[in-house]
Amino acid sequence: MYLKVHRIPGAGEVVAACDAELMDATLMHGDVEVCITGGFYGTERADEEDVRCALATAENVNIIGKRVVALAVAMGLISEDDCIVIGDVPHAQIFRI
Repeated sequence: MYLKVHRIPGAGEVVAACDAELMDATLMHGDVEVCITGGFYGTERADEEDVRCALATAENVNIIGKRVVALAVAMGLISEDDCIVIGDVPHAQIFRI
């Protein structure tokens, strides 16, 4: 998996994580292209424990990929019904208010 924590002054953090094999992929959903890049999802690989820790404390999350979404489901952060599917890849956003 890849993991990046975006720190936005005055607005908090956004945790972005994706499955490793999706890096640099472009997914299609109708006329919409979703580009998975290191600029957003990071360029450093992260293990499951690193991703788990980041997700556990994040106020805002953007995740894409079967493994990272399954991890969030197993943690009780989301359900599978909370996800959209882009191609055959699940994607979810989590906002804690």
